[in-house]
Amino acid sequence: MTTHFDRTTGPAGASPATWGPPPTAPPDTPAARPGVRRLWRGRPEDARWVRPAFLGLLLVTALLYLWNLSASGWANSFYTAAVQAGSESWKAFFFGSLDAANAITVDKPPASLWPMELSVRIFGLTSWALLVPEVLMGVGTVAVVYAAVRRRSGPAAGLIAGGVLALTPVAALMFRFNNPDAMLALLMSVACWSVVRALEDGRTRWLVWAGVAIGFAFLTKTLQAFLILPPLAVVYAVCAPVTAGKRLGQLALATVALVVSGGWWVAVVELWPASSRPYIGGSQNNSFLELTLGYNGLGRLNGEETGSVGGGGGGGGGGTGQWGETGWDRMFNSEIGGQISWLLPAALILLVAGLVLTRKAARTDVARGAFLVWGGSLLTTMLVFSYMAGIFHQYYTVALAPYLAAVVGMGAAALWERRGTPWASLALAAAVTATAAWGYVLLNRTPDHLPWLRWAVLVGGLVAALGLVFAGRLPRGLALAAAGLGLTASLAGPTAYTISTVQAGHSGSIVTAGPAGASMGGGPGGGGRGGGFPGGGMPDQNQQNGNGGTQNGDGTPQGLPGGGTGGLPGGGAPGPNQQGGDGTTQGQGGRMPGEGGGGMGGLLNGASVSSEAKKLLESDADQYTWVAAAVGAQNAASHQLSTGEPVMAIGGFNGTDPSPTLAQFKKYVADGKIHYFVAGGNGGGMAGGEGTSARITSWVEANFKEVTVGSATFYDLTQEA
Repeated sequence: MTTHFDRTTGPAGASPATWGPPPTAPPDTPAARPGVRRLWRGRPEDARWVRPAFLGLLLVTALLYLWNLSASGWANSFYTAAVQAGSESWKAFFFGSLDAANAITVDKPPASLWPMELSVRIFGLTSWALLVPEVLMGVGTVAVVYAAVRRRSGPAAGLIAGGVLALTPVAALMFRFNNPDAMLALLMSVACWSVVRALEDGRTRWLVWAGVAIGFAFLTKTLQAFLILPPLAVVYAVCAPVTAGKRLGQLALATVALVVSGGWWVAVVELWPASSRPYIGGSQNNSFLELTLGYNGLGRLNGEETGSVGGGGGGGGGGTGQWGETGWDRMFNSEIGGQISWLLPAALILLVAGLVLTRKAARTDVARGAFLVWGGSLLTTMLVFSYMAGIFHQYYTVALAPYLAAVVGMGAAALWERRGTPWASLALAAAVTATAAWGYVLLNRTPDHLPWLRWAVLVGGLVAALGLVFAGRLPRGLALAAAGLGLTASLAGPTAYTISTVQAGHSGSIVTAGPAGASMGGGPGGGGRGGGFPGGGMPDQNQQNGNGGTQNGDGTPQGLPGGGTGGLPGGGAPGPNQQGGDGTTQGQGGRMPGEGGGGMGGLLNGASVSSEAKKLLESDADQYTWVAAAVGAQNAASHQLSTGEPVMAIGGFNGTDPSPTLAQFKKYVADGKIHYFVAGGNGGGMAGGEGTSARITSWVEANFKEVTVGSATFYDLTQEA
């Protein structure tokens, strides 16, 4: 049985004299200074190794995630441009504008940008100032998961959970990247931890804190924050140790906390006069509510995202849509499996085992409640991800990592304590066997990456599982050796992928963890369509080699740092750009499907901005509100980051938002607010020549002087043709 620590009596059956601070401690020793003692030694009842092991876990996680951090340069230049804008303008900071002149916002709420913007305000715009806040969120998430699991299942379980989370490849990717997912994972972990705390004693404040965490998670990534609301609410409503009436009242208060913490910003934006704020990127009617319910809401489920580049995934049984295969096995297929699923079979086995162990417990049993909170969050999120037909990227699965890690830690500890029971030892052995077998399958999908490892994982895992079958009858030392071997074999595969991830730089809008080829298209058997871009027509543009260059699906380099990009297989257009360690783009921007003519910027990756183009845009920059306008946010972001001056993103991220209108753009030009128009870029073609960005492009090309700088083309909006 796990030890339950009471707030006033300590471990069950122990007197205060056995767990409280030493009564005769000298006044100037660490034991007499509770803060110091708690930092270095932890709880009085802890073994000496517990706190050093925990601090070591956090230190190793921080060093791992900080390693080679600047190789990613500006990472996702779409969000980096918004960070740069928010570091210069408080209005852009509040709204999440893409430029300091506040033309249009990113297509998410701005909460995830705020820590980065504050960092850049203090330290200046560098790759480290941009990404270190993300690393700190990763370390914080590991600490929260450790604390939650350790509280119910002991320090060893907490360390296992924290280690599993830190070594999950997609976690190592996203806690070093500037997308909103790092903050989302942290806040979701805090919400689950708070609900479990509320289940212990029924205190309202913990449930309110859970509501606050989910509210701010909504300001991070809108409705994705609500995926775990059903399991959290149901578990508390059923299992909390207070009367039914009080439970309902507490849930109502938590709902109020959620609405206030997540709704204050929405209310301000919706009430603010549209004429004096930036356009809401991703919406078609300049409404954040429309963005939330449409493009970022139901559209993600049914594939009908208005203004998107596509959607319409397959239905129920595993159809294939433009954003990959849907179905129960989606988390295990060749696009997703190597990102998150290494210990997913074990987590499912351990979740069932944990619920079986607690099946006869009282309604208010906290151990069962913890399994239901973390396991319910895991299953609900996984189910939605598996069947959503709209935009879906591999890195979304980082949301599963904290839940998965917590279930593994709690389940492994619970079965280990009952290893003397045959079925418990068999279940533990089954979890290790499933992990070893699945690890072999995943490693076999990248056969050229550490080819010996898959056999070591398989053999080591099977040997460990055999030992665990008899763990209840073996001497303690041998049983521990079997458990250690099983843990090592289970973590070897994801560790290898994580190390490969941190050794490489990642940039663009679609990034994946692991070595080259780790996230290519296809079903569980491997092969199939190219991963990453709708329809699979493009190779996975963000698979990285060891020196930070992107690779095509066949391993050929694209955009290696320090040189030009190679062509696509077959001699097509150059691929998307890898960014250098200082954040500058290198190589020539390739044309993506649906991209307008000119080819200066892609839909998913930034453009290449030469020194000559930079000099052109910087000339007389202080005389204009925007030094340039470009179709598509990635194209605009690259020029903005190169010059440090505002660049208007016509049409938002996809180039399909009706902002600005042709009439508005004409007025901006007539008023002398925009100097240049960047030719090419995505967006015009996607609207079939009918959209706002296409009409603006046609008007500019017909009326203004063309300026060629190297291979780049601009139009001088101060000189008519």
